Amino acid sequence: MQTLNRYFDRDLSWLSFNYRVLEEAKDPRVPLYERIKFMAIYSSNLDEFFRVRVAAIRSAIKVNSSEFSQDSNLAPEQLLAQVLQIVSSQQSEFGKIYREEILPQLREQNIVLYHEEKILPEHLPAVVNYFRNKVLAYMQPVIFSERSKSVFLVNRALYFVVELSRKGDETMPIRYALVNIPSDHLPRFYKLPSIEKTRYYIFLDDIVRCNLRSLFPGYEVKGAYSIKLNRDSDLGIEDEYTGDLITKIKKQLDVRNLGVPARFLYDKNIPEVALRFMMETLDINESDIVRGGRYHNFYDLFSLPNPIKPQLEDIFLPSLNHPDLDRQESLFEALLKREYILHFPYSPYDYVLRFFNEAAVDPFVTEIKLTVYRMATDSFIANALISAVRNGKKVTVFVEVKARFDEANNLKWAETMEKEGIKIIYSIPGLKVHAKVALIIRKKDKKRQEFAYFGTGNFNEKTALIYADHGFFTAHQEMTNELNQVFKYLNKRKEEPHLKHLLVSQFNIVPRFMELIDREISHALHGRPARMIIKINNLEDPVMIDKLYEANRAGVKIDLIIRSICCLVPGISGMSENITVTRILDRYLEHARVYIFENNGNPALFLGSADWMKRNLYHRVEVVFPIYDPQIKEELLQITEIQLKDNVKAVHLDEFHHNIRKTHAEDTQPCRAQEEIYHFVKSRLSIENT
Repeated sequence: MQTLNRYFDRDLSWLSFNYRVLEEAKDPRVPLYERIKFMAIYSSNLDEFFRVRVAAIRSAIKVNSSEFSQDSNLAPEQLLAQVLQIVSSQQSEFGKIYREEILPQLREQNIVLYHEEKILPEHLPAVVNYFRNKVLAYMQPVIFSERSKSVFLVNRALYFVVELSRKGDETMPIRYALVNIPSDHLPRFYKLPSIEKTRYYIFLDDIVRCNLRSLFPGYEVKGAYSIKLNRDSDLGIEDEYTGDLITKIKKQLDVRNLGVPARFLYDKNIPEVALRFMMETLDINESDIVRGGRYHNFYDLFSLPNPIKPQLEDIFLPSLNHPDLDRQESLFEALLKREYILHFPYSPYDYVLRFFNEAAVDPFVTEIKLTVYRMATDSFIANALISAVRNGKKVTVFVEVKARFDEANNLKWAETMEKEGIKIIYSIPGLKVHAKVALIIRKKDKKRQEFAYFGTGNFNEKTALIYADHGFFTAHQEMTNELNQVFKYLNKRKEEPHLKHLLVSQFNIVPRFMELIDREISHALHGRPARMIIKINNLEDPVMIDKLYEANRAGVKIDLIIRSICCLVPGISGMSENITVTRILDRYLEHARVYIFENNGNPALFLGSADWMKRNLYHRVEVVFPIYDPQIKEELLQITEIQLKDNVKAVHLDEFHHNIRKTHAEDTQPCRAQEEIYHFVKSRLSIENT
């Protein structure tokens, strides 16, 4: 167990979050295919964690860096040991859930996923035919020779290490071969013929395994064991300050999958001699190896077919149209009268698409500006912007090409839009632009009108279906003016914006947050109501954590709703006894950032894109915006209180970051926040429609 410190280690805290994902996978109250989805999320999260964070910890060890211990009491070597120990324990639990709960419950529904069982004779012809007709086209078997052991494992790809012996010659030593499992080209799961009422599916791995002998004529296959290699996938461009950044990113994208090993995952049944052979061949260190099961890449469970859909899944919640917006002929004319708040995915993202679609054809719109962090691969917004520039509008898009794992897609869209005549401003070296903002400039009756969209989530219509975010439309003149100044700074990077309403990192975000917290401290010291509710994805910055500890000592009640990393240690007498940390995990990914300051009964409420991490507050451009409209403010306050009342999907973090289940008393109704919010939003819209 970790010794308590002022700051909990960020990587161990993240592992606590990912374990919370695994808890949903083992919760019998969760529909079966949702449990399977959470297993896939857990696996996908862990895979990225090894590719980025564990790889970075290993690098810190190699160069004797203290980077990963400055906010905790752990040296990198200690941290790596704890990480691997925790992951090993979680992986064992993952395997147990999969074998002892998921597979048997699928069978109860007459759905069989082959798992280590012998393939039924009725299915063998289909397995052989599929292999010969489809799989064989992608097979690349390699037999290692004494002269040449050179081989390269593709990052995250699946392979078999195959033991071979010569037919009829038992004196010949065992030879080893490498066989790829082409899940990058073919579905991971293949549907076999049903038998009576039972539906059967098989891993692509097992189709290959069943046909290995045909790949090695003249040899006997003695055994086949799955392996997988995670490589360091961080581009390492966070601190690039000079040179052609776009060229550097393109070059590093080409070599991303060539990174040094971060985790070598192997089948626990592999013979020791075969394991050592592969470690020597691939230059794998002892600290890189992780014992696993027969199958890897369980994030492919996302694609496991559900033949009785929608059974065994969450009840579908249709998105809730906004009746007032639907009645408006022009979104811009409507915004001149009032502001609007949307709550995704409860609200359809169509209104954001409409914002850009109308701008593209509105004869009075002259200019469109926005920031892009993660775009959809088939982005409707990008196509609307292309239409806008073809219609004579001036369009400027700031594209952040350092968005991890979205670099290639963002570059593709940037180049496409640039060819169409859109002005593209690329990444600022050494700085990420993480803000989610857009500005529409309109000239009508010789008057300049400005309309802004401020979001907590990306301009991405795909993720808006599963990320819980807020989107805010306004024509507030001072806020739109300040946003325009931010865009001018991104363009020229010379004149700093003058900010009264917006909180923007690089300029005023930390001082303004400090002022807001200091005001709560003053209220508490004078016996007035003092409270803060901070809902963010991650809390890691020691400056902000220390300020929260200071507010705690003054008597300010602090409720934190933090999905993932939390380096604050809650519930410690004299340091954080007035601070609670709630983590909510449900069908949607909680993604919105909300900052509420009680202010003696006159709450100040802000939304935005900024987590309280060093990278967000000091090394990115983030935009946090105030909510002034009383009705919208009240709506957001009620939504936040619903989240704090969640006693179904919410947990508290204790001082060791264990996920402590909230329980409801017999006289208290269960509250599942995301469902309650859905019905709350539905009720509000119904009232507005009357």
